[in-house]
Amino acid sequence: MISFRERIVLYALLTSLTSFSIDALLPGLRQIGMDVQPSPPLSTQHIISLFIFGMAFGELFLGPLSDAMGRKKALVLGLCVYAVGTVTAMLAGSLEMVILGRFLQGVGVAGPKIATRAMIRDQFDGDAMARIMSFMFTLFILVPMLAPTLAQGLIAIAGWRSIFVAYLVIAGILGLWLVVRQQETLPAPKRIPFRPRLLLLNSKRILSKRSVVLLIMATGIVFGAQLLYLSTAADLFFDAYGIKETFPFYFAVLATGIGLASFVNAKLVQRFGMDAMARSAFVGLASTGFLMLVTSMLWSSQLPLFAMMAFVFVAFFTIGVLFGNLNAMAMRSLGQVAGLGASLIASGSSLVATLFAISIGSFYDGTAINLSAGFFLAGVSSLALAELAARSDISPVEAIR
Repeated sequence: MISFRERIVLYALLTSLTSFSIDALLPGLRQIGMDVQPSPPLSTQHIISLFIFGMAFGELFLGPLSDAMGRKKALVLGLCVYAVGTVTAMLAGSLEMVILGRFLQGVGVAGPKIATRAMIRDQFDGDAMARIMSFMFTLFILVPMLAPTLAQGLIAIAGWRSIFVAYLVIAGILGLWLVVRQQETLPAPKRIPFRPRLLLLNSKRILSKRSVVLLIMATGIVFGAQLLYLSTAADLFFDAYGIKETFPFYFAVLATGIGLASFVNAKLVQRFGMDAMARSAFVGLASTGFLMLVTSMLWSSQLPLFAMMAFVFVAFFTIGVLFGNLNAMAMRSLGQVAGLGASLIASGSSLVATLFAISIGSFYDGTAINLSAGFFLAGVSSLALAELAARSDISPVEAIR
């Protein structure tokens, strides 16, 4: 039997494939742009944002499949689609083909993302589930700390396409580890057949829960604030501060904010509860965004580097607290339909995040103004949505079989 610690490490690494697929490519965006010559309306920002858009589609299908065929098979299927997308992008001769490959990667990476959440929901509940997710995010944070640095080394040696070779190798190792060591967490008697009518009926039941819909929107907006940073970070550091080669170092420092928050949340969530922890983090994110925006304006939009680092670090800390809690809050009433529920939550939040990041990111002007505004808007709007959700019905959803 796989041990508790090995499970957490495996789940964290499978989940971190999403982060690695984003963060490792950031140092190579400028090189990709020079190599494949993007033409409007496409830009290298879309290499990140449309990867998330692909996830929104993959999550719609792989979640229900995990309820029907089991978590392991759905996860392996996702890894296979991810491999196809990786090869497509690796061999691409134009930005359009890179983006197509990234879209397919996004579709495929939804398998590990959704199936691991459903596995956790199969085995844990409530604040315990939030604690497990926070432990996962503590390990998960090593990816944004290390991925850009390792990727920059690979790019210097073999170019940006070598990053996609690394994606293939890592996906293969994780898939083999899962197949050999992890037992299925959804027994056959509890599976829900993949039938369009059942899928629609159960989806309707889930989405009729006002609390779930509101939390999907709140989760998407918070994720959108992070995606906004990821889409513009390489350009922001270069345009505003002339930082290029040392970008991975600054990126890693900021990423520790999420890791620290996840560790703190894992220690405190069972004492104070996930609702109280999330509420404090919402207020913190809105306050940080507001202060960052005011400070930027006082410095004529040229926010000093030390101030930008401090504000983004605090914003990432609040986002780290929210990641472990918002998913657990949205999932707590979806026990019998955990796979489909995780699918709808992840797909809906990914779609909201993509729209949020693209809309706010379109105002990027070489300064931190739009990032400040994004943090502020994300904190205020997600707090309002979560408060409305807290006043709604959270009774369990009964699956139709």
